[in-house]
Amino acid sequence: MSIIVTGAAGFIGFHLSKQLLALGYHVIGIDNLNEYYDAALKKDRLKLLETNANFTFHKMDLANQEEVHSLFKKHSINIVIHLAAQAGVRYSLTHPHSYVHSNLLGFLNILEGCRQFPVEHLIYASSSSVYGANTKTPFSEKDPVDHPVSLYAASKKANELMAHTYSHLYDIPTTGLRFFTVYGPWGRPDMAYYSFTRDIIQGNPINVFNHGDMSRDFTFIDDIVDGIVKLLHRPPKRQDEWNRKKPEPNSSYAPYKLYNIGNNNPIKLLDFIQTLEEKIGKKAEKVFLPMQPGDVKITYADITDLQSDVGFSPSTALEKGLESFVDWYKEYHLKE
Repeated sequence: MSIIVTGAAGFIGFHLSKQLLALGYHVIGIDNLNEYYDAALKKDRLKLLETNANFTFHKMDLANQEEVHSLFKKHSINIVIHLAAQAGVRYSLTHPHSYVHSNLLGFLNILEGCRQFPVEHLIYASSSSVYGANTKTPFSEKDPVDHPVSLYAASKKANELMAHTYSHLYDIPTTGLRFFTVYGPWGRPDMAYYSFTRDIIQGNPINVFNHGDMSRDFTFIDDIVDGIVKLLHRPPKRQDEWNRKKPEPNSSYAPYKLYNIGNNNPIKLLDFIQTLEEKIGKKAEKVFLPMQPGDVKITYADITDLQSDVGFSPSTALEKGLESFVDWYKEYHLKE
């Protein structure tokens, strides 16, 4: 069985590809290796994947319609897992066009590939950012998400709408995953836990936004990968009994489904920093700043549906997850 993983050199894509290869799948990895963050880290991830004969890599910009079409035509694809995207809330404030190019046009080309060369299941990355101005917690997929507070969030909401359109028109089974603050070894340097670790070790101050009054549903990478693997062969089916008079936004009459995938346990930012300090063995110098535009005060996933449908159960405690990350960081960055 062949699975396309877009963003295979990225954080989640790397870990997922590694697990799929261990399970015996043939993985076709796609990435454009852009320099949103250090491309050397992406290349080092790829080196590990390329040691497996069942891994095939294509460097590609998914916004290139002809290249994406040729890829689908060349390979017999069973499942597509679309993780490639221009990430980052704050970056969207200064580079808005990147989000249209990657997150909208790139996703459209993936949808067209799945239409022209039918696949069993398209799983794609959405984000907890879609909850935007919502304040009712935990965030539920049954709640409306019509008030994004960043262009990044708006692009992910758009992906969900685009996926539903293709599920409706072309009967493509699509599953969207709203990720909640994923962390772990080989992570993204633009994420706070990564930059905190670097700055604490180097003795630099760390910026703590909203004066520390924030909480995040930190989710360890192994738990995320486990959830995605559980969904591989569980494509959504048409639901003729779906209530159009009282439509729930996370499901449909079409083969379409949305899930939160998080830890269901928000951690206060200052508690998170304290745990990180303990794992590093060094105190942080904190600079308290106001809330940044586009940020939200809390993320908190209701994972009832994913638990019920596939038995998803995140099991990695923050202490264990951060210890794993810090150990990897020191080995990767501080090696002699």
